[in-house]
Amino acid sequence: MIETLSARIEATTARALASGALEPIETEETRIADGGVSFLVRRLSTLLRKERIGRERAAAARPVDPFDPPESELTVAEMSATHVAVLNKFPVLHGHLLLVTRRFVDQESLLDAADMDALAAAMCELDGLAFYNGGAVAGASQPHKHLQLVPLPLAIDGPFAPIEALFDAEAGQEGPVSLARLPFAHAFVRLAGEPAVAGAALLDTYYALLAAAGLHARAGAASSPYNLLATRRWMLLVPRARERFGTISVNALGFAGSLFVRDEAERAALRSAGPFAALRAVALPRAGL
Repeated sequence: MIETLSARIEATTARALASGALEPIETEETRIADGGVSFLVRRLSTLLRKERIGRERAAAARPVDPFDPPESELTVAEMSATHVAVLNKFPVLHGHLLLVTRRFVDQESLLDAADMDALAAAMCELDGLAFYNGGAVAGASQPHKHLQLVPLPLAIDGPFAPIEALFDAEAGQEGPVSLARLPFAHAFVRLAGEPAVAGAALLDTYYALLAAAGLHARAGAASSPYNLLATRRWMLLVPRARERFGTISVNALGFAGSLFVRDEAERAALRSAGPFAALRAVALPRAGL
């Protein structure tokens, strides 16, 4: 019997927790309602350890690439000749998977056929939210190219992802569109929603979204940092202007309706301004707004 990817994730998680290789980040979850979305806001009580390790790696005489090679105890599966599936060492969400290139490729590089084939193989088995932080300005914490995949739903109640509350039922079915209720630059398209996700179709949609968002290739990278989010049902691309709203770092999950803060002061600042103010501050402005 062939072991499924989800079974491999569970088995690897159990072993990595037992050995200490996996270090989940404890969270305290609250909701902040804004603009018709019930945003998930998680206070990350053990985030400082992850940040310290990141600073130590950055300060090392020879920069440390945690994916060259990835920790064996965190490695879930060989996805293809080009990609390996690895558990996020510091997960907030159970089963947080990274699809990592075997050889070093810069995180600011455009996604290619091999990336999308690996993603499609994972999404055929896992009904999750995939995302890509296209560069440090878009929230990428590692320069080694990797897509990420987290299980859906993000919350027990409500839509699979909180931002879906603003998706029009018909919008994006015929190609990339701009959704009326998202107050920042973006491009959105609906997918077929079938489990048999095809890498070639994902790649074509990705390039269409880049074009619709006004981004173009420049030396193998997009002309602006961006976040890409994808499920079996839709894909969303958001060009970025900056990484942070005040001291709060925002990655792709923010545009799904899930934000992270380090302490009560950051949570209070987010509540006072409103999550959409934070997203508008870090994204490129929408035309006409």
